[in-house]
Amino acid sequence: MKIALLQSELVWENVQANLVHFSKQIQAITEQVELIVLPEMFTTGFTMNPANCSETMDGEVMKWMKKIAQERQAAITGSLIIKEQDTYFNRLIFVYPNGEYKFYNKRHLFALAGEDKVYGKGNEKISIDYLGWKICPLICYDLRFPVFSRNVEKFDLLIYVASWPDVRIQAWDILLKARAVENLSYVVGVNRVGEDQNNLFYPGHSQVIDPLGNYLIEPYEKEMCKIVNLDKEKLQEIRSKLNFLDDKDEFTLNL
Repeated sequence: MKIALLQSELVWENVQANLVHFSKQIQAITEQVELIVLPEMFTTGFTMNPANCSETMDGEVMKWMKKIAQERQAAITGSLIIKEQDTYFNRLIFVYPNGEYKFYNKRHLFALAGEDKVYGKGNEKISIDYLGWKICPLICYDLRFPVFSRNVEKFDLLIYVASWPDVRIQAWDILLKARAVENLSYVVGVNRVGEDQNNLFYPGHSQVIDPLGNYLIEPYEKEMCKIVNLDKEKLQEIRSKLNFLDDKDEFTLNL
């Protein structure tokens, strides 16, 4: 599966400007890809002011994602602010080329920034079937919680979309590798770049790691698109030779 990672600067709380920018980035992709991955809160930046820039599930951003997916004949995913009734969610949406979609509400809300006071907490972990791959999509702070990320669903690919600042970027690099190795899974991590209104700087470090902890795309810091081709047969070969997942502990998540 060929995946495009879009590492970008974000315009603070300006949905339209960010959609225009990502449209240009996507138009510049000359290869045929099967999946496009955008950062966390890709239309606004990591804001605690959801009333200013939230969307609905039939709003402008959903229409844009469906249009991109159809035009490019590729799935597209990233998180944005969704309002349902009186609750805001940091919601990752995965749109298939045919316009159908699945979504995941962020489980681990970043209390250090007050995210838990503003957004509703997710209560399930989802699995996405796409082109013969089983994908587990998660958001930023989820990366720090290995039990929640544990490969009990027999997924092939973990995706983390993020707004991860430079002061903790070493943890991002370490934990992405750990999640790949412990789950015998490919891992794709897409972070943003640039500075936000809270004077936080984001250095990117989007990357792709194979099940043995090797970089397929090394962490990079500039705004750009990187493309990787993941090999399902290679994954199956690794798991056949090193069947560590057969020895994993059994547990139950209380969500």
